[in-house]
Amino acid sequence: MATVFIPPLLRELTGGVDRVAVSGTTVRQVVAALNALYPGIRERLCTGDELRPGLSVAVNGAVSSLGLLQKVPDGSEVHFLPAVGGG
Repeated sequence: MATVFIPPLLRELTGGVDRVAVSGTTVRQVVAALNALYPGIRERLCTGDELRPGLSVAVNGAVSSLGLLQKVPDGSEVHFLPAVGGG
C-alpha cells in the first residue's frame, strides 16, 4: 500500500481526509484506487490518460517525469503537487 497525501484543494472530495492508504504499483493504479474511494478525484488529477497540465507527482520525495507510469513501491508516499515553473 502507498500513502497518498491529498492536496488541500481536493479534500472537499475526501470529506476533509488529508491522507489515504491505497494499493497500486503505478501512479495510474493509485489514481484508480483513489477514484474508487472518492469518485471524481481522477478528473481533478488527470486529463485523458495523463496528469493534468501544471500538476506533478512525487513518489518518496522524487518528482517524476513519468507521470501516471511512475512506479510506486509498497510503502511509498505519493504527493500531487502544482508544477513549479519560472525562470
